[in-house]
Amino acid sequence: MSVLRGKHVVVTRPAEQADKLAGQIEARGGTAVRFPVLAIFDVADPGLLRAAAQDIEGYDFAIFVSPNAAQRALGAITAQRAWPERVIAAAMGEASARAIARFGVSRIVTPLGGRHDSEALLERPEFAPAAICGKRVALFRGDAGRELLGQTLEARGAKVTRIPCYRRGRPELDARPLRRLLAQGRIDAVTVTSSEGLRNLLAMVGAADAQALKAVPLFVGHQRIAGEARALGFAETVVTAPGDAGLLAGLETRFGGKE
Repeated sequence: MSVLRGKHVVVTRPAEQADKLAGQIEARGGTAVRFPVLAIFDVADPGLLRAAAQDIEGYDFAIFVSPNAAQRALGAITAQRAWPERVIAAAMGEASARAIARFGVSRIVTPLGGRHDSEALLERPEFAPAAICGKRVALFRGDAGRELLGQTLEARGAKVTRIPCYRRGRPELDARPLRRLLAQGRIDAVTVTSSEGLRNLLAMVGAADAQALKAVPLFVGHQRIAGEARALGFAETVVTAPGDAGLLAGLETRFGGKE
């Protein structure tokens, strides 16, 4: 299978999460250019996470906004106790759901309609105003991010506790190899999975090479990231289905049959 033969594709996922997509690109004949634009760190103060681990039985729902949130939070919780069956876990997408299931959690709800975002999760009947009013919700997340989910649940009458379990930052990384490839016109596609990552990518590449970067087709898994890319001046943004599978399918569609 060589649908990506000769293509250089930038993979910007955090280093510890890049193997799957990079391997799939290489299995199709492409070259995965690993350039992580986000790094995952422990929170400075784990007090809220420790408290949530001790009190998890008292919540009705536990929402995990990402695989990182699931791994960090459930690692802390299950180190102290088994997951309580009465608590319903919610995941933003299938990757998060798989991460949750690895800890033995069986009651997991995910967004309807194949979308992977807060808006889709909020459409579930469990989070309708009549159903969620008065319920306790633990929201496991990074130290920053969108407030839509928590604020909407609170507006619907839920009691939401935001629990930071990791923090994101910009990696210390030598961008010169990527800059050289851009200058040589040897980058065929860039994959980005968050708006924060997109901004980091531009900052890490630098102003001198930004125009070359913006001329490369950008593959993203959400319209929100595409809107940010257009605002930043990217010439071509391809919106794919979510996750690695969506990005890979988008690359295959774009480059299939092209040498």
